[in-house]
Amino acid sequence: MSLIDTTLIQRASELAAQALRLSNPNPRVGCVIVAPDGRELGVGHTQQAGGPHAEVMALRDAQARGHAVQGATAYVTLEPCSHHGRTPPCCDALIAAGVARVVIATVDPNPRVAGQGIQRLRDAGVVVDVLPADSEHALASRELNMGFFSRMIRRTPWVRMKAASSLDGTTALDNGASQWITGEAARADGHAWRARACAVLTGIGTVLEDDPMLDVREVATPRQPHLVIVDSRLQTPPDARLFSPPAQGLSRQILIYCATHDPAKEQALQARGATVVHLPGPSGKVDLSALLQDLAQREVNELHLEAGHKLNGSFLREGLVDELLLYLAPRLLGSGAGLSSLGPLERLADGIPLRFESVSTLGEDLRVLARVQGRDAFLRA
Repeated sequence: MSLIDTTLIQRASELAAQALRLSNPNPRVGCVIVAPDGRELGVGHTQQAGGPHAEVMALRDAQARGHAVQGATAYVTLEPCSHHGRTPPCCDALIAAGVARVVIATVDPNPRVAGQGIQRLRDAGVVVDVLPADSEHALASRELNMGFFSRMIRRTPWVRMKAASSLDGTTALDNGASQWITGEAARADGHAWRARACAVLTGIGTVLEDDPMLDVREVATPRQPHLVIVDSRLQTPPDARLFSPPAQGLSRQILIYCATHDPAKEQALQARGATVVHLPGPSGKVDLSALLQDLAQREVNELHLEAGHKLNGSFLREGLVDELLLYLAPRLLGSGAGLSSLGPLERLADGIPLRFESVSTLGEDLRVLARVQGRDAFLRA
């Protein structure tokens, strides 16, 4: 690739990031269209589900500017789609517009595309260049869309476990007090991570103890993530706050996963707008692995796990967590609830190995993003 190509695919990557909270369950994609002389003709990124994809937005932008794109080059961070989903194929739109060349950061993992968009473009006489799989911008596109790639390749969402604790790992005092361990900046950042997820998941223990809303309030968002409750015995109160309208006037879907049949309770929860899903496991509790598979079928890409130490421990023990998002306050709280009930372990080697992705300060608090080693191998294949 030339220096110009690298610069323009970077520009497309910056546009893709603007779809972070917007495009779910579709991938976050950016597109830049330039004339043969290097002039920018149009730019765009993926809109909300059912709305235009990045390529169509860029073509519309060019049209609005009064630019013809015949013979132009399109730089796009993900292979243009080749199938009819909520919208027509983007590769057909590029062909119809007369684009001469398309530079693609990475191939679409969706089996309904997976190279077919590239082939359709080439069959139409369009020159297609695909970045090497290990190139910086190819990896960046897959990282930005880790949940989409996870759903397409592993058939499960990318699971990010979030927790706020003292420096010695206490998430709540023995009396249950936990608000607020961290400061305002950390809480707002946590809401930003909620906003990028397709769904937020918690357990019945948190619902009964804290009566939370678990919506996005601290940052602006064009959509609210779904709310998922793991509630083996259907103990969710029909008058729980989570059934109240979420912030910012946006609706959301509520999914309650259970392991028991109770028609009266199910009817009461369904009357509040919840969808009750029966997924019992061998232990008599909700089958968490089956839950993730079901969520993937419901087009959940990134799952934001925000639960208590018991459910956190269950997800960790079953090897279902991909990443940890931890906020650490500069205080010691001693005994109380911990991050997870993972142990006890008999050997240090039995611990879950992590890799630090980033460590940063938010006000007086620390934010640590750590990834379970090996869980992102599919992103680098």
